[in-house]
Amino acid sequence: MPDLATASPIDRLLAIMRQLRNPDGGCEWDLAQDFSTIAPYTIEEAYEVSDAIAGGDPAVICDELGDLLLQVVFHSQIATDDGLFGFDDVANAISDKMERRHPHIFGDAHTGDVREQWEQIKAAERAADGASSALDGVALSLPALLRAQKLQGRAARVGFDWPDIDGPRAKIDEELAEVAGANDAAERHEEVGDLLFAVVNYASKLGVDAESALRDANLKFERRFAAMEDRAGGSLAGLSLDEQENHWVAVKTAERL
Repeated sequence: MPDLATASPIDRLLAIMRQLRNPDGGCEWDLAQDFSTIAPYTIEEAYEVSDAIAGGDPAVICDELGDLLLQVVFHSQIATDDGLFGFDDVANAISDKMERRHPHIFGDAHTGDVREQWEQIKAAERAADGASSALDGVALSLPALLRAQKLQGRAARVGFDWPDIDGPRAKIDEELAEVAGANDAAERHEEVGDLLFAVVNYASKLGVDAESALRDANLKFERRFAAMEDRAGGSLAGLSLDEQENHWVAVKTAERL
């Protein structure tokens, strides 16, 4: 193991992870992990980076980015231990991809519609990997709203989209009626899913990111609910619905002042 005091920051981190995964003197917990057991932590750390960015504190952002980088190093060390690939392979793969997807920067292509060029290159990559549908490659593990946006965006790029906002708006009314007419729990489950999918499409037509909008709505509800609890002396338990509604209206009114 290199001298951790003199190693470069990334070499120091790689060496630490190698030792944690070393059967001779390593960490029992780290040694027991594999790709699947670490994946939930990777997702969690990505969300914590997002939360830190929203908070705006550079020190917290730096700390959370370090936690996320550790996840990449951890997965890479698992792969190294299994003889699959290593950290350098991961770094080289993303470097190759960035150069390939920016021919106007690293190649001879003339600058045009950079976004369209990016999407064309990504589509070619998916085709080379065996994709047969415009929807192939949208990760199943994405949050449902975000995945709906991406699926709809892919479909729109091949022309499967409403020409204006009236279609998505009417679709919401149609899906609401189908939810109301559902005959059992399974049918309601399906129809509510269709309704949410339609709302995502409507948001997209309005130029609104549905995932971000719902995240902000969650935060707003939390803030208002906490303010209601403060007004009620710490808890809403035991209050009538009318009393709770009065607190809700008072909080909303105070926010607008």
